[in-house]
Amino acid sequence: MTKQKLVRAAGLADGQTVKFQFPGNPRPREGFVARFRGQLVAYENRCRHLPVRLDAEGDGFFSPNKDYLVCHTHQATYDPLTGLCMRGPCEGESLVRLAIEVIDGEVWLILD
Repeated sequence: MTKQKLVRAAGLADGQTVKFQFPGNPRPREGFVARFRGQLVAYENRCRHLPVRLDAEGDGFFSPNKDYLVCHTHQATYDPLTGLCMRGPCEGESLVRLAIEVIDGEVWLILD
């Protein structure tokens, strides 16, 4: 099992995200780790409607009230804990969840 260190868990506040690159085939892919209501989650940074990033330049992943993840291109709204699209053109589909674990205070991506 291969792991990739992402961020210190304590350094990620509620409603905050950190982007990262991870190996893909044929090219690297982008993901993000987020803290929502005390829980850490990670997803591939790709809308389920069309293959575009969720975040826009200078904008984060969360809605202004920090209750949802939002695709800034299509306004698709996702549940932060499950990745399920609750509203928008991809309603009923889910973001691709990435496996993470916290080891000695560091968040690690688990790569297959």
